[in-house]
Amino acid sequence: MIIRRLSGISWGLASGVYIALLIACILVPLCNLLVPEDSIFHLSTYSVTLIGKYLCYALLALALDLVWGYCGILSLGHGAFFALGGYAMGMYLMRMIGPRGVYGDPILPDFMVFLNWQELPWYWQGFDIFPFAMLMVLFVPGLLAFAFGVFAFRARVTGVYLSIITQAMTFALLLAFFRNELGLGGNNGLTDFKEILGFDIQSDGTRVGLFIATAAALAACLTICRAIVNSQAGKVLLAVRDAESRTRFLGYSAENYKLFVWVVSACMAGVAGALYVPQVGIINPSEFSPANSIEAVIWVAVGGRGTLVGPIIGAIVVNGFKTWFTGAMPEIWLFALGALFILVTLFLPHGIVGAARSFFPARNAKAHGATEVRDTEDGDQDVVETKQAPGAGA
Repeated sequence: MIIRRLSGISWGLASGVYIALLIACILVPLCNLLVPEDSIFHLSTYSVTLIGKYLCYALLALALDLVWGYCGILSLGHGAFFALGGYAMGMYLMRMIGPRGVYGDPILPDFMVFLNWQELPWYWQGFDIFPFAMLMVLFVPGLLAFAFGVFAFRARVTGVYLSIITQAMTFALLLAFFRNELGLGGNNGLTDFKEILGFDIQSDGTRVGLFIATAAALAACLTICRAIVNSQAGKVLLAVRDAESRTRFLGYSAENYKLFVWVVSACMAGVAGALYVPQVGIINPSEFSPANSIEAVIWVAVGGRGTLVGPIIGAIVVNGFKTWFTGAMPEIWLFALGALFILVTLFLPHGIVGAARSFFPARNAKAHGATEVRDTEDGDQDVVETKQAPGAGA
């Protein structure tokens, strides 16, 4: 009980996520770096990178759930924030290549030399400094989200119209980033990275370090989300989701609450993109594709909207199936994904976590005798002791 109520935050399913991430951060480096390659317990560097990529997707799903599950904003363009964070990291990694590029130019990236650029554009300045690049990972997606939110929320655009606008936003960015004139690699994007913070980006140790950084970022963002949804502001967000007009009538500025959580979510998506790029080795305009954003919505729906933990599970499960299907039966993957979404919508409307919640309350109540199981705002469950009348049960 003491642990569950630490810092005023209830612990339940989230504690399982924290423990799983901690165990992964211990076992993955051991199995990759210390276990011999001929052992069945050896984990290849490819697998480490793959798991790290799944955690990046889980972080994106968590960011989306914060706005969709708790504020009712169905974003079909969250991939835009993810890609912008990825491009910020990619620009830093490109600046670290230096004269080791194909053309040997110490300042200009290879694609600029190829396109006869004479000098580095002003918006590339500063990206050779890691703290500045990390600031841009948060600032660029956050600024876009703020500008979008000010116009959209102040105009009281809601529902399907807001979803369509978010999708139009990411599609517009997709078209813009395809242009070579933008100075960000055009169709090919940014790739051929050499190092990060002075470490060889292809080495096993660096891959393990990136995996641990991703797991730590996911745990930190989960904590931030739990703090938000369990706060007074979180309760207002739920009120905005369920009855925005009534909430506004009570004196709350629904627009400001929506703008706050929207910007926080965008920054989290940017961090996910920044961690994704050095692990996969490339960032290009395809990351802005609306299909990517729609896939993220499916992850959240499969795991359980409005649960925080569910989207993490959904992202890992769906992408695990995707990896298997695209290797074994690539031609049916899209059909399988569509079928999965339909089945979950029909038979598991609250996702995997919602199904578990509907099953375990009876077991918990039985195990605790005279208790009551209540759902918390972040999707966990608390077993609450109920008071009995004097003499009752004697």
